[in-house]
Amino acid sequence: MTVVQIPGSKSITARALFLAAAAEGSSVLRRPLLSDDSEGFAEGLTTLGYRLDRQPETWTIEGRPAGPAVAEADVYCRDGATTARFLPALAAAGRGTFRFDASEQMRRRPLGPLTGALRELGVDLTHELAEGHHPLTVRADGIKGGALTLDAGLSSQFLTALLLVGPLTAEGLGITVSDLVSVPYVEMTLAMMRRFGNDARRVGDTFHVPPQPYRATDYLIEPDASTASYFLAAAALTGRTVTIPGLGSDSLQGDIRFAEVLREMGAEVELSTDSVTVTGPERLRGVTVNMRDISDTVPTLAAIAPFAEGPVRIEDVYNTRVKECDRLAACEQNLTAMGVPVSAGRDWIEIQPARPTPAAVACHGDHRIAMSFSIAALGLARDGIPGGVTLDDPGCVRKTFPGFHDALAALRREWAL
Repeated sequence: MTVVQIPGSKSITARALFLAAAAEGSSVLRRPLLSDDSEGFAEGLTTLGYRLDRQPETWTIEGRPAGPAVAEADVYCRDGATTARFLPALAAAGRGTFRFDASEQMRRRPLGPLTGALRELGVDLTHELAEGHHPLTVRADGIKGGALTLDAGLSSQFLTALLLVGPLTAEGLGITVSDLVSVPYVEMTLAMMRRFGNDARRVGDTFHVPPQPYRATDYLIEPDASTASYFLAAAALTGRTVTIPGLGSDSLQGDIRFAEVLREMGAEVELSTDSVTVTGPERLRGVTVNMRDISDTVPTLAAIAPFAEGPVRIEDVYNTRVKECDRLAACEQNLTAMGVPVSAGRDWIEIQPARPTPAAVACHGDHRIAMSFSIAALGLARDGIPGGVTLDDPGCVRKTFPGFHDALAALRREWAL
């Protein structure tokens, strides 16, 4: 059995940073993710005037329920979607003029449903170049609150940003959603808000957020379930056993359900309250699976799919087309380059069993494409196919797991692959 230590959850780190910044008093975040995304979020808070003390395993944040401590700021959000979507909402609850911009990759990703909702709540907000995209400027004078309707069919982060800022409004929020993807991420948000003292609740399609102040909290961040998927997939693909400590049935993260997909494919899965263990079968089975709620693990499954005995079909994942890249198109492109028969539609992809060949992988600047197809290389090694895969942008993994390539190399040495 191989034990793999996974860094902290990107999603939980981002939410915890927002909640700590918005709470009264000083919060302590333990084992936060150290990556480009989380560091960009922390630097954004610092630019907005929040006080952060960042030590390697412990970050301390002095909260400001009144919003940013500066009257104006220019925040660069890098590639981080949580930074680019959450921080404008946080700034809107304060007072001042705050400009936000991001990388070219993040500029392409949509913001419209969120910024439209903020405008509906009376926030003075303008997009500088393209409507619904960065860069944007918020001229903040607090948020009164009230009721609104939101389409969160492209990203649950639009809803999460509004939920997080709800307690900072004068009257609270009632948010009715007309469409919603990645529901587990919203459930995570609500659970974390309750840990920080706000009793936000969902009733049917409406989320009720009272104007109840956040309280400073000492918060331990669990390992990242999306990152864990690569190592669980590695075990399933090679017939080995991997255990991830600190991540189990009590996890806030929906992507822990990826282990259940591997179980459907024939892997043995042991899930305790605080660990998950996967042992791979001699050969994986094909599967048809709806991954709407765990769409960040779509590339992981797509990359190991050719090594299954039957077709693998992934459905209801249109939102993966508006991530760091069009992930369905990227998977189709790279699998085709490996000689794998694949077809795709608007919100699905189907991959046929094949004997993949070595290929150069186009990462499209997307950490999940880079990490997923690095796992596919283990299948080539298992089958004695020399050459493996090469990545055109191996460094893009710094977004969520800067040490990924070292961790995978250690795994390959241990397994003699």
